[in-house]
Order: sequence, then structure tokens, then C-alpha cells
Amino acid sequence: MPSGARDTLRPDQRGEGDRDLRDRPRVEQRDGRTFTRENDNRVIIREGDREIIRHDETERLRRGARDVDIQDRPNGRREVIVVRPDGDRIVTLVDQDGNLLRRARRGRDGRDYVLIDNERNRPSNGFYAPVVLPPLRLDIPRDRYIVEAEDSSYDMIEETLLAPPVERVERPYSLDEIRTNQRLREKVRRVDIDTITFPTGSADIAPAEAARLDTIARALTGVIAKNPNEVFLVEGHTDAVGPDQDNLTLSDRRAESVAAVLSERYQIPPENLVTQGYGEQYLKVQTQGPEQQNRRVTLRRITPLLQESQKR
Repeated sequence: MPSGARDTLRPDQRGEGDRDLRDRPRVEQRDGRTFTRENDNRVIIREGDREIIRHDETERLRRGARDVDIQDRPNGRREVIVVRPDGDRIVTLVDQDGNLLRRARRGRDGRDYVLIDNERNRPSNGFYAPVVLPPLRLDIPRDRYIVEAEDSSYDMIEETLLAPPVERVERPYSLDEIRTNQRLREKVRRVDIDTITFPTGSADIAPAEAARLDTIARALTGVIAKNPNEVFLVEGHTDAVGPDQDNLTLSDRRAESVAAVLSERYQIPPENLVTQGYGEQYLKVQTQGPEQQNRRVTLRRITPLLQESQKR
């Protein structure tokens, strides 16, 4: 893969350029898989030609909480109970590696509502079998299916996030099935957050850039006001410059950076957001060189895929 232009990067800036020699990940082999552990809470798992990145989102959930209680459970699991300022409790169950297994909202009336059940059909190796579906056939204009935030009004973005899937959802899917199957994600419309322009090799969002998330944040607030149990996937992407694994890590950080700004600046509840990096797998502009449009974050409402089958 061509290396492209190289930036002078800080140790926390990876992909699309050189990695600091002092910041090398730890690599271990286990059960036929390769685990690349970064110096934060990220792990890249490789099996054959498949690669996924995982990280513990507990720290992001804790921000802005009134109280946090972490309890050990059997088999190395942990239950993280975050008390929100309004008194609601967000109960998250993670495994020994910090992977999300279940997330529920416990209201002040004591009733639970499951936001995410990620234990459904969970494979032992972390990789779900691909969901085999016919090619997607759209019967709506493409610019209503993929909406560019920079050129779209609040009404258009909210309409996109509220829209039903563009085809039937066969059954409820687990979060990891959705994360690892592009074809499943294609069932719902997306908003490309092109108002944020990441420099090469960076996941940082400058204050002036953060203000450009205002319309997205207002739309999210409106959707969540209608249903507090909505779940949105924040996807991070890079261009094709630099090593694949570095770009996978960088893209995951970009998604996390946007989610953090939405929660800390705009009070979007962090439990309504999940993040995932895809590196250079899904280029918007097909080029191996540096490309601003490929250094992006995308937003999808995945509630219909997680929680119920829906017919159009």
C-alpha cells in the first residue's frame, strides 16, 4: 500500500502516517487468533483474513454521571451501574476484555428496558458468520439514503434518523452482528458527518470543529426525546494511507471522539451511542492516496436492527 505524505505525529496519532516507536502495541497469539493490544483500551483481533477492533466504552459512559458502581460478576464479567443526573440507572454488563454484552436502562420506577442485548447467538471466537442477503435495492433517491450533514438542514437530518429501514428486517440482530456485517448496516440510512474535517493521522476535534456538530446534536436530541431508548452507531473511517491496523485504531478513536463531543458538549446520553472503527475498509472516494472525504465519521440509527423486526 502506498505510504502517501507523512505527518509529524504525536504518540496518540496513528494511521495515515508513521507510528511512534515508543508506542508499539503488544501482540499475542491465542487459539489460532492474533490479539494486538494497544496502549489504551483497544484490542485488534485477527483470524485468517478477518480483523475487528474492540474497546471498552465504560469510561465514556462514566462521564457526566452522578454516581458509578462497578461490581464483579462470575466468569470475569463486570456490571457497571451508572446513575444519570435524572436518576435513571444505566446497567452495562461487559466480559473480562471489556466487550459489551448487555446494556439496559433502569428507570426510577425500577423497570428495566434493554437497549442492547449483545449475547444473542454470540460465537466463542468473537467473529459472527456473514449475514447472506441479496444486493440492496433502493427505491428512494441516493441523496435521501446517504445524507451529507454539511449540506443538509436540521429537518432533513432528523427525518433521515427517524426513517424506517429501507428493506425488511428479518429478525432482531445483536450489536456485534451489526458491527461486523456491512450488508446489515445498509438496511438503515446514514448521515455522513462531513462537517468534521480530521487532519491526517489525527482523531482530535478542535473546539471550532466541535461547534459544527450543532445540527447533528439537535437532531439526535429530537429523536431521543421521542424515544429515549434509541441506539445510534457512530462509525469511524480513514483514508488508505498508512498500515491497515494503524488505520483501524485511528478510525475507532475518531468515532469515540465524535461520541464524546456529542455527550460532553451537547448532553447526548452516552448510553444511546455505540462506536466502531472500520479503518480504510469503506472508502467514500476510491483512491489509495490522501483524501479528506475518507477521513470521516458516519451516523446510523440502528434501533430497528437491534430491537425488533419491522415491515415496510
